Amino acid sequence: MRLRLIFAITFAFCAVALCSSAAQGNSPAGDSHASVHEVRANHLQSATLSRDERSLIITTALHTKVRLRSQRDCSHLVHAIYEHAGFPYSYAPSSEIYAGIEEFQRVKKPQAGDLVVWQGHVGIVTKPREHLFFSFLRFGPGTDDYEAAYWKQRGRPRFYRYIKQLCTECDNQRSRRLVNVNR
Repeated sequence: MRLRLIFAITFAFCAVALCSSAAQGNSPAGDSHASVHEVRANHLQSATLSRDERSLIITTALHTKVRLRSQRDCSHLVHAIYEHAGFPYSYAPSSEIYAGIEEFQRVKKPQAGDLVVWQGHVGIVTKPREHLFFSFLRFGPGTDDYEAAYWKQRGRPRFYRYIKQLCTECDNQRSRRLVNVNR
């Protein structure tokens, strides 16, 4: 219930801020002193997931119903979790995600909810400070340390952050899923 309230307040705040910014004509691109990198960074920051949305992904990952409905491999599990949390993307196997797909931006420092990807495996970062991620592991869904010897031998992981599609229908679907996860 509390998470739903926080999500609603955050959504309302963002909508008001977006409307007031548009009404005033404030745009990073309109500032002649802003560099291209600053404009791009501001755009990506506003299009990435909020803290509450990242928490929703983690909550969804740990929810048993989502895990049981997904197929028995890492990329299908991660896709099902993002879909159920209200952050859709076109299904892609881990090898394609590793190479980079449109809905995710590669980042150097992961946050909770980001993807951790190797050639042939993908998971969701749950606790970046502890290097923990959630995925379909040898004996089923679970968490592991992405800096453990096993994962290091697979090579250096890449981290990807979801880029939101800004649409009201997506936000409405996400709100409905939030209610279902909290039940």
